[in-house]
Amino acid sequence: MDTIKKEVHQFLVERGWENQYHVPKDLAISLTLEATELLECFQWKSDKEAVAQNRAAMSEELADVFIYATQLATALDLDIETIVQEKLAMNATKYPPKSVK
Repeated sequence: MDTIKKEVHQFLVERGWENQYHVPKDLAISLTLEATELLECFQWKSDKEAVAQNRAAMSEELADVFIYATQLATALDLDIETIVQEKLAMNATKYPPKSVK
């Protein structure tokens, strides 16, 4: 994750974008918009059909989602590995394997 975070930050710095619009509210909006663009790849298609026809677009949109999520975590001073591990631990308690199968 550190390499990706550094590469995203460098990309922003090289363009002067690191502070201009990259505040938590705008990043959350952008994250949602990119997730919606990913969802659009599936619209009116079966799962198999959508993946067969739109795999490249899905890859691009998913990358955008990860990039904005990374930026939002940085803007909020959140460690991605920590928050994911904490959420997985919460979900493990909330959804124990025996109760959800």
